[in-house]
This record gives sequence, structure tokens and C-alpha cells, in this order.
Amino acid sequence: MSTPTPINNGEESRSTRRRRTIIEAATTVFLRKGYLGTNMDEIAALAAVSKQTVYKHYADKQSLFSEVVISTVNQASDLVHAEVGNLEDSGDLEADLRALARGQLALVMQPQILQLRRLVIGEADRFPELGRIFYERGPGRTIAALATTFERLAARGLLHLDDALMAASHFNWLIMAAPLNQAMLLGRDEPPTPADLNRYADTGVRVFLAAYAHCDESPDRAELEFRVDC
Repeated sequence: MSTPTPINNGEESRSTRRRRTIIEAATTVFLRKGYLGTNMDEIAALAAVSKQTVYKHYADKQSLFSEVVISTVNQASDLVHAEVGNLEDSGDLEADLRALARGQLALVMQPQILQLRRLVIGEADRFPELGRIFYERGPGRTIAALATTFERLAARGLLHLDDALMAASHFNWLIMAAPLNQAMLLGRDEPPTPADLNRYADTGVRVFLAAYAHCDESPDRAELEFRVDC
């Protein structure tokens, strides 16, 4: 039996660092100039590598753009997904939902995420697959994870659900819809103040619990502008 060739961890590490540097440079240029306005020479110069090195890692501009989108969305989605999973063991559902909503909204409203979302939307006709990936690995993944968690919370008697996926969608967009639509349609890359983001998150949670929590878990309905009969 032949002896396996040992892995050169130093080379592997340098390669990984180089790919990361290229992705970071590409992200900066794509977000600054758009897809059509970006060329590989600019990316190579910003990454401080040769254009041949860029092509060694990525066959063309399209594959590099795809990697930028996928890596950015995965990084953000992984953080939210982990927090959603932690919610299953909640001992204070309203407080934990509020913490989740605040963290999720602050993450999604980062300027780089907003710019990338707008760029993917603008290139949807050219790269429809990237739009699908952005949705499935971003909001789609979050909503699916929320649905699973909400079902488990319902089994504990903390939520009352007829359709967990619909409840998850309601939770997500009660929090996200207003600030995200304003950013997308008005071209606002700088997010609202932390206080405003927290207000969107907290109000969304209160409305969600007014609809889906059991009576003994619901927030004080006197604070709401409507009443849900239990």
C-alpha cells in the first residue's frame, strides 16, 4: 500500500488566506461599481495579487461574483441560524424572541448586506440562480429554521400554531419588512439608529406574540392598539 502524501498545511493555509483576500477585494469592487462596472484587473490590484492568481482560483468574473454572494449570505445566515436553534430551550419567550429579532435585524441591515441584496436584485435577470440562492440561504433558511423552532415551542405549550411556516414568515417580515423595504427602495445603505432598529424588532415581537402566544405567555395587550381574544 502506498503511503498517503502528507498535506502541506502551510501551503493550504496560504491558499485559504489568498482566496479570502480575493473575495474581500472583489466584494469591495462589486459593491462599489456593480457587476458590469467591475473588471478583474481592479480586483487583483486591490487584493495585491496578479490577475493570473485571481484566475487560478476563479475561472471568470461570474464565478467570482457568485462566490461573493454565496459566502456573504452564508456567513450572515449561519449566525442567525445558530440563534434560532438556541430559542428552543427558552425560559422567557418574549425576552428571547426580542433578543433574536434585534440581532437578526441589526445583521441584515448592515450596509454591506444591504448593498449586496440590492446588487443581486439588480442582476436578477442576468443571474436568476443567484437570486434563488440568496433567498434560499438567507430569508428562506431563516424562515424554515424558525418554523421548526416554533413547532417545538408549540409542543411545549408556549405558542399556538395552525401553520408553523406561516407563523415563521409572519415573525420574519413583521420585523424586517419596513426597514428593509425603505433601504432597498430609497437607496439607504446606512441603517436606522440602534434605537429605531430595536423599536422595529420589539414591536414586531409584541404583535407576533399577540397573535401566536398562549394567553399566559402573551404580552400586555393593553399596550397594543388592538385586542386578540383568547
